[in-house]
This record gives sequence, C-alpha cells and structure tokens, in this order.
Amino acid sequence: MPSITTNGLAALEPGGSLEPISYELGDLNANEIIIDVEYCGICHSDLSMVDNDWGISQYPLVPGHEVIGKISSVGPGVHHLNIGDSVGLGWHCGYCNECACCKSGDQNLCAMARPTIVGHHGGFADKVKADANSVVVIPEGVDLATAGPLMCAGITVFNPMIQFGVSSTDCVAVIGIGGLGHLAVKFLSAWGCEVTAFTSSEDKKNEAGSFGADHTLDSRDAEAIEQAANSFDYLISTVNVKLDWNQYVSTLKPKGTMVFVGATLDPLDLGVMPLILGQRTIAGSTVGSPAVMEQMLQFASRHQISPLVEQFAMSSANSAMSHVREGKPKYRVVLANN
Repeated sequence: MPSITTNGLAALEPGGSLEPISYELGDLNANEIIIDVEYCGICHSDLSMVDNDWGISQYPLVPGHEVIGKISSVGPGVHHLNIGDSVGLGWHCGYCNECACCKSGDQNLCAMARPTIVGHHGGFADKVKADANSVVVIPEGVDLATAGPLMCAGITVFNPMIQFGVSSTDCVAVIGIGGLGHLAVKFLSAWGCEVTAFTSSEDKKNEAGSFGADHTLDSRDAEAIEQAANSFDYLISTVNVKLDWNQYVSTLKPKGTMVFVGATLDPLDLGVMPLILGQRTIAGSTVGSPAVMEQMLQFASRHQISPLVEQFAMSSANSAMSHVREGKPKYRVVLANN
C-alpha cells in the first residue's frame, strides 16, 4: 500500500507552539494499521515532550498518545481488527514481540517498545499509524468522546491494581486527586476497596466523595497523616512533586505497598527502618499491556467509569495545551477532530 499523507500539529522546537504540518506516514507494513483520529487526550507527558524535559524529544514533534478513532487501513497480516473498528492507542505504538516481556504478556515492559510520540508522530493529527497489537478495541458502553484519557491516565492507575493484586477488601489511599487521581478513586471504589483521598484542595475533598472516596485527608495536615498510621494496604501516589514520603510510609500497614505512578523527578528520601520492620514495599508502575488495557476498558464499561473531561477542537490545540500547562483542567482535556 502506498504511503499516506496526513496533516498534524507539531512543535518545531523545544517549548514551541504547535504549527500545522503535512507528512508521510510511510509504507503500511503487514502488521500495522492506520487510525483516523476522532479524539485525542492531552497528557502532561505531551507537555514534557514538547519542552524536551526528558531529553528524548525529536522535532518536528506531533504530540498525542491518548488516541481514539476508527481504523481506516489494515496491513495484510492483521486479522483480529477490521476497517471501521473503534480503537484506542496509548503510550506505545509497537513492541519488539520477541523479548521475554513480550512473550509473557508484559509488552509494556519491553525495552524496545516504541512510544507513540518519541520518534513517531502522535495523535494531534488526522491519522496515526501503529502496530495492530498495540491498539485495543473500544467496547460498547464506553463513550468515545471521553475515552482518550483512559489510554494513558486510566491504564496508569488501573495497572497497579492488577500487577500488585489489590483486592476488594483492601484499604487504599490515593495521593493527589487530579487527572490521574480522580480515575484511581473511581476504579478503586468500583473495585470494592475502602478508598481514602489525600488532597490539599478543599474543592477536591468534596469532589473526591462524588468519585467514590470513603474518606478524605488533608495532605498538608501532618497531624491528620500521623493519626492515619498503619491504616492502608496500598498507597498510590499520582503527584509529580516532592512530599514527606516517610510520613506517608508510616500510614501503610505492615506488608503494605506504596506505588508511584506520578513521575516525581526528585530522589526519594526514605528511611529504611520503617520498611524493614514493617516489611513494607516501595514500588513503581507504568502503563499496562494491551491485555490489561482491554481489561480496564471492560471494567470501565461495566461500571460506567469515565474521566471528567473538557473538550477543545483540534484546531484550538495551543489553547488547550496552555490550559493544561496552567493546571486549570477539571480533570482532563480532550481534542476533538470535527
């Protein structure tokens, strides 16, 4: 199949505004598909990539890794997907399919996994190309207009529930009730857990209850945190700022686990003795495999879980990016291609 030309919005330099560009998607390989983008969420990682915060950005850079759309082309080796299927694409657009992680179903841990917006044009565009085994079909009951953030934010908080074996009888606390945290509360509540939300925002204390939180704690109140000692089986940190992690570790029960899904760049200052004496665990978690993404979407459909989003037109992507940069969204932003 000949290469297809598409239009997108790209940053041409670090920190630059998004500008219209046209580019070739390249030849469609046997196991690839092309998605006509209908919606694409904006993640804080898109800002980090535009700004080259991680030193891996390549320009022109077309952001967007929370893609929802319909398949418009399939390679001859693709047999489980059809033209017209509604699918989602997240952080990864392909895997090596040969390493131990890929063979064991942990493709998200593949060292050669290809990120959707690193050396590859993402979803701020009319079309995006991806390996067929990196996308997931959107099930009935999931609203396409709000599903984009599930492809990154949603799977980021759902994956540790699966990987660390969170049970319906566990007490779980979520640190930070934002784009990630509000979905974590929704998933955990529907899972059956007793959920506590840590937030410094008075407004979000009330909103956390509407998401399913059973309790809220002021993350600035050291005394309240101290009184929560030995309370939680799991802590899920969604923030990207430095906190007093030793104080939070004290709220874990013996054998409890603290999971970082927010990318704080500061080193963790942790005392070892509370970990040793309580056999507590500190862990991290990334986006999930396609199989876990499918599980998440089925769970979201069954329990009518969706992110709260604000929608912008794709043509207003620069305004939408500024909105995210200023921390104004409640709670995610989605661009619509219409």
